[in-house]
Amino acid sequence: MSNDNIQSRSTFVPANEIRSQFSQAMSAMYREEVPAYGELMALVEEINATRLADDAQLRDQLDHSNGLDRITEERHGAIRVGTAAELNTLRRLFAVMGMEPVGYYDLAVAGIPVHSTAFRPVAEADLNINPFRVFTSLLRLELIEDAELRRAAEAVLAARDIFTPAARNLIDRAEAQGGLNEEDAARFVTEALETFRWHSKAIVDADLYQKLHDEHRLIADIVSFHGPHINHLTPRTLDIDAVQRAMPGRGINPKEVIEGPPERNCPILLRQTSFKALEEKVLFRTAEGTGWSEGSHTARFGEIEQRGIALTAKGRKLYDDLLEATRAAVRAGEGTYETLLLEKFRAFPDSYAELRAEGLAFFRYSLTDKGAELARSVGISGTLEGLLEIGLIRFDPIIYEDFLPVSAAGIFQSNLGDTGAEIVYANPSQSSFEADLGAKVHDELALYAELEQASFAACQALLSEKAQPAKASIDKADVAA
Repeated sequence: MSNDNIQSRSTFVPANEIRSQFSQAMSAMYREEVPAYGELMALVEEINATRLADDAQLRDQLDHSNGLDRITEERHGAIRVGTAAELNTLRRLFAVMGMEPVGYYDLAVAGIPVHSTAFRPVAEADLNINPFRVFTSLLRLELIEDAELRRAAEAVLAARDIFTPAARNLIDRAEAQGGLNEEDAARFVTEALETFRWHSKAIVDADLYQKLHDEHRLIADIVSFHGPHINHLTPRTLDIDAVQRAMPGRGINPKEVIEGPPERNCPILLRQTSFKALEEKVLFRTAEGTGWSEGSHTARFGEIEQRGIALTAKGRKLYDDLLEATRAAVRAGEGTYETLLLEKFRAFPDSYAELRAEGLAFFRYSLTDKGAELARSVGISGTLEGLLEIGLIRFDPIIYEDFLPVSAAGIFQSNLGDTGAEIVYANPSQSSFEADLGAKVHDELALYAELEQASFAACQALLSEKAQPAKASIDKADVAA
């Protein structure tokens, strides 16, 4: 590598910084486009502050795991695209910001003709700097049974370009150089933001819009506009039940049910709620293509999430089984969903000690003050359980960074119309999604397992620095999988 190239690389803006700039710019744009989002943000900040003031243990836990600083700035967004080419370019765009595809989500089983992934940082250090995520869905045109309508949708999608020429050029430049300098990074944020901006003028006439809408509201939302537009931006709360109760008093109309597990002492996975989607004025092309006719479209909304501990495969199976048992009981007329959910989930352990002992969740291990003191003076080696028992290491929950298909589907449906979908789709296809994406998606369970194992290995290394080499070995079987 030449000296010129070395000097050039040293001036590149870190991907974490570009991601932070982009998420802040998107938040400002969405606040301007959807004023209720600003009110929601203010409410969440108030409730988070109250919760931290009232719960010293939670504050200590977040502070110890570097999670305290990221709460206020934490966001996730959602976007829906119509073609493989759009998805592929989005993957490249997010890569400039250090975001990689994690997980495969089939929403077709819930009557929504898309499959999805989440773009996010993968490394813990990058998540701690800025954990911005974008849940990204691809329309499955093959699920539209009406051949004429499918061809019409394909033609509309083929004729649009959701990226500005400058955004495409900057993606190419970042890939060729290995990064962007300060000027290019600032322009990249500006140009990339255009993909997510709301467009009030549709690219279809009212007749085609209605046909797409009648097939599925989500299809109309994806196909009918110049760009996919960000359809929600989600802050993280530490008490979603308090937010749900407080929204009406702030003039915000919440959906009826919080998606995900019930309220618990030890939150698991992800809980989500939202305010109802806005009915927005749009202009449709006239059939002759010479003018505009006024209409309306409903898509964008405000969402709130509360994140809990990531579950192992064993924990996810228990979660899925209890969720299905709840639904079966509702179908049998045994009670309301909320009451039955609480009842069924009593079978899910609700202390971190039990969750760890039963291998249901992932934990981060770190030295206690006592362990750190001993690490500075003498070398110690031992098993995970032994070191925990004598108080040299502690465990804290690893926060779930991803999404739940059922929760995502519930949020989508509640904002597309509370009556739900008329059509039930099938045939998930991760392989076809990855082919369209142009990359494999990360297995989120493997990422959490690696993080847990690495945290314990780091503890062992610190404790055994002064020990004999023979005593510093790590038995991976000791780490909960």
